[in-house]
Amino acid sequence: MNRIANAFAASGETENKALIAFIMGGDPDIETTEKLIIAMEQAGVDLFEIGIPFSDPAADGLVIQQASVRALEKGCTADDLLNMVQRLRSGENAAKKITAPITFLTYANSIFAYGKERFMERCRDCGVDGVIVPDIPYEEKEELADVCEKYGIAHISMVAPTSKERTETIAREAEGFLYCVSTLGVTGIREKIRTNVQETIEKVRAVSDIPCAVGFGISTPEQARDMASVSDGVIIGTAIVKIIGEYGRESVEPVRQYVARIKDALS
Repeated sequence: MNRIANAFAASGETENKALIAFIMGGDPDIETTEKLIIAMEQAGVDLFEIGIPFSDPAADGLVIQQASVRALEKGCTADDLLNMVQRLRSGENAAKKITAPITFLTYANSIFAYGKERFMERCRDCGVDGVIVPDIPYEEKEELADVCEKYGIAHISMVAPTSKERTETIAREAEGFLYCVSTLGVTGIREKIRTNVQETIEKVRAVSDIPCAVGFGISTPEQARDMASVSDGVIIGTAIVKIIGEYGRESVEPVRQYVARIKDALS
């Protein structure tokens, strides 16, 4: 059983839903990103999504776009983040090795510019478990399927309220976990989740036992608890990235405290 499967299995055994945290790699700098991941695992995060900064992150709202710009201005590269993951897996800069699954959220151009074969090989060697590529739709997943399979990297699929009849098709071939988008539009904090997430997840569960995690718009413990009640876990990104944007290199403790409150709500 791989690390992603283990994370969801462990959450299911304790009746606690999985907490997935997104941060933009290199914001405000690589050293702080590394410290944030260590602190968040200690606070209860079960799986990480690390954004590779990109100049045109089409699926992201303003908060994450600004974080991407800050990381790019600091010169953060995919190699910097791969090397960071390798350090986290070795325990080089922490009291213990990071054992939670680590995925990269990136865009197709970044992978192809790096070289998809070389990128996935390095992901495997450094300890990355999966990739989420928002601008490669299900119909084009073969662009990465062969190389992901070759190196044991889960290509994590997304379903949205607009997926409708495609939901079951996507679910049947999903790997790792299924990223269930809770709202229309780009990432960002919402006061209220207005779409019927439960309906989407019921369609998935009719054809697959793949774990379903809900993301986009979740920011409060109450929202996290509500979304976890119909899913296997929740994904929180913008709310964490916003704290990092406010506190910069002093964001580790505020993020740790925020993550701990969300984790408590899922217990």
